[in-house]
Amino acid sequence: MFQNLDVFRTAMAMARHAGTQQAYSAQNIANADTPGYRARALPEFRDTLRDSMMGQRATREKHLNGSNGRDVDIRERRDMLDPNGNSVSLEEEMVNAAGAKRQHDRALAIYRSNLSILRASLGRG
Repeated sequence: MFQNLDVFRTAMAMARHAGTQQAYSAQNIANADTPGYRARALPEFRDTLRDSMMGQRATREKHLNGSNGRDVDIRERRDMLDPNGNSVSLEEEMVNAAGAKRQHDRALAIYRSNLSILRASLGRG
């Protein structure tokens, strides 16, 4: 029932994006001293949402055309910060991790709010 409502799908996609960004931030921090390691990051959620809203969108895995929103381009930071070729900035990763937490909390708030509205409209609130 909830899978067909766009607001719930968007909130779940936002939470999934935040979790993936948090995982990349943790991986980048863990490899902060690895020579030659390139920091990885996801594009902003609004960019991935805008790309998935444009054009065709698949609703099932078996559809031939369109995207089901799971294809996200991972960016590598190419700017060299350390003499050993590592591009991880701990300060930037901490900011990214805090942003991912805020995004996840926002997604949960959107989900809860719309669930309350849905329950109230069904008379179960």
